[in-house]
Amino acid sequence: MRSNVLVKAVVGATAVACIAVGGLAGAGTAVAATPTGVQQAAESGPAGLAAVVNLGLSTSQAAKLQAPLKQYWGYTGAIDGQLGTGSWQAMQRFLRADWGYTDAIDGIVGTHTVEALQRWLKSNWGYSGAIDGDAGAGTQAAFARYCDSL
Repeated sequence: MRSNVLVKAVVGATAVACIAVGGLAGAGTAVAATPTGVQQAAESGPAGLAAVVNLGLSTSQAAKLQAPLKQYWGYTGAIDGQLGTGSWQAMQRFLRADWGYTDAIDGIVGTHTVEALQRWLKSNWGYSGAIDGDAGAGTQAAFARYCDSL
C-alpha cells in the first residue's frame, strides 16, 4: 500500500515537473525570438486572434494609418485602430516597394519590418536613430508624427 502511494507521488511530481519545464522551454524560445522594443503577445486577444502591435500609436493614430493601407496597399480589415496581422501585411507591402523590406509578407512585426520602417521614417518623418530593428521611443515618435499628419 505504501509503495503505491509513493509511486503515485513520484509519478505526479514528475508529470508536474515535465509540464513546467516544457512550458518554460516554449516560453524561452518565444521570448528569445522576439526583437527588443516590439510589442509582444501580451497584447494579443483570445486564442486564435492575431496580436495587435500598434508600436506606441493610439487607436486614433492607428486608424489614420489603416486608411491609406486600405486604399493603396491591400488592407481589407476594419478601420479600427488595431494594427493586427492584416494591417502589418499591408505595411510590409508598402515597405517592400521602396524601403528595403525583403522578408515574407506575414504581418509579423519583426526586426526586418522595423528596420524598413526606420528607413522610411528616417527619410521622411524625422527619425534620427540607428536602423537597428528596435522599435524604441525614437521610432515610435516618428511613426506617430506620420500618423498625426494624415
